[in-house]
Formats: sequence, C-alpha cells, structure tokens
Amino acid sequence: MSIQWKGVMPAITTQFTASDQLDLELFKINIKAQLDAGVHGLVLGGTLGEASTLTDEERRILTREAVALVEGKVPVLMNIAEQTTKAAINLAKIAEEDGAKGLMMLPPMRYKASDDEVVAYFKAVANSTSLPIMIYNNPIDYKLEVTLDMFEELLVACPNIQAVKESTRDTTNITRIKNRFGDRLAIMTGVDTLALESLVLGADGWVAGLVDAFPAETVAIYELIKAGNIKEAIKIYRWFMPLLELDIHPKLVQYIKLASVHTNIGAEYVRAPRLVLEGEERKRIEKIITDALALRPTLPDYKNLSILV
Repeated sequence: MSIQWKGVMPAITTQFTASDQLDLELFKINIKAQLDAGVHGLVLGGTLGEASTLTDEERRILTREAVALVEGKVPVLMNIAEQTTKAAINLAKIAEEDGAKGLMMLPPMRYKASDDEVVAYFKAVANSTSLPIMIYNNPIDYKLEVTLDMFEELLVACPNIQAVKESTRDTTNITRIKNRFGDRLAIMTGVDTLALESLVLGADGWVAGLVDAFPAETVAIYELIKAGNIKEAIKIYRWFMPLLELDIHPKLVQYIKLASVHTNIGAEYVRAPRLVLEGEERKRIEKIITDALALRPTLPDYKNLSILV
C-alpha cells in the first residue's frame, strides 16, 4: 500500500490493564472506533503510545494486531524515536516485517545532534527501507529542528521521505513548505490546537491526539474544511478547543486517556513513571471533559459532504 498523506491519522494510545499488561481488547475497541469514524491511517508508538516504556516485543505485538485489525483499509505507521542510527535501522526493518506500511521518524533522541548529523541519520534509515517516511518536526518538545534547507537535502537524496508532521507551532511554516516544495513534501499538522488553521492554510492532514477520545468530531472537522464548509468546522472546533488544549501539556497521555474513559473507548492506566491522575488535578481535567460532553455537538453527515455542500 502506498500512503496517501492526507486525512486524520490518530496517534494511537497504548492500552494497559491495571496490572500493567497490554490490554489488546481495549486497544482494538479504540482502533475500531477510529475506523468507524473514518480515519485515514494509524500512527503507533508515538508519545501518546508511551513508546519509550514499551518493550521491543510489545511494539511488535501492537503493530501486528493493528495491521490485522485494519485489514488493509488504512495504513499503519510505526514511530521511530531512537538514540542510535543502528537501532533506528533495526526498528524500521522490524516494522516492515510486522506489516507497517510507513514510518514516522523523530531526529536522534537525547543527543543534541548537529544539522549534518540529523540529515545523515535520516538518510541512513531512509536508505535502509522501502517504507515511506514522515519526519516528525517538533523543536518545541525535542529541541532539534529540521529546517527547510535540511529537508531540501533529504528530499533530493531520499524519495521515500514524503511527509512532515509539522509541529513547530509556527503556522507560517506551512506556507514556506508549500512555496518551496510544492506537493513533494506532504504536510500533516501535529498540534491539535492549530489543526483548523493549519488545514485551512494547506496542510494535507492531521496527526491528531484528542481523536483517541473523540474520533468523529476530529474527522468531521477535517472533512468539513476540505469540503469548504469552514463555518461549520469552526463551530465544532470552538466547542472542541478546551479538550484540544489537553494535547499541549506534559501530561497529555494521562489527560487524553482520561477523556477516552468518558467516551468509553479507552482506559486511564498508564505505565510508570507516569501516574494516573489524582486529587485536584484530576477534578480539574474531568470538569473540562464533562463540561464539553454536556455540550457535545450534533455532527453533520460528514461522510457524505458532497450532498451537504
């Protein structure tokens, strides 16, 4: 399957039991909710997937289970966030063996690599695999920026580097990318609170977080924007914003998992050192969630917008 870099691609949460085992049944329930809502792909092993806490075998189990569940309807991508080039190449190989159809890749972790080192890292991994790659550009959280000049070099050398998860939080970067690379580099916005603005400016899709709890609302916003019904999309987006802001906090995993409990498609169990929310913080986040649910909008028939618009 070649990847169409468009639409909503959830950054899927990893579901755990109370005894800290993989909860594959709930993992499947969440993915089925995503598919029913009309998502266009799945991204495993990101921050929301608590990838840094997973064993190699757990990653393989999640990839295989997701691939089997989607039955080729949408592509499954595996994230690579490694400290060494050797480890990243190995994970790319394993992901392909397990049926992943693409990769999302962060720059090298922990070591603050130079621009040349980051480019060499991406080139080495890209040249080791036939899988299409989306580079995750998030200098706010990971302290390394992939600049347009770096992308220029990568796109010339590596045809399978095809997309960027744009999380610089500078929406003007979307126009700069489009002006410089045209359709050669697809843009998937990666910040929930800037999603509508990014899509209006020309982003091709949305790697989303709150979609793990609210899949239909997320896909509806995307489809309405692409159909040109901006007014209706803004209406849903304004309702959604207090929830979307849960995605831009260090505890986004706990916050979004708690939201998914309230929509019956996830559990709140996280893997240590993360802890389940307690006390005043829990009350505050639950109020945001319950207040939003009390005003949850009725969605238009966003899967058949050619009739509506």
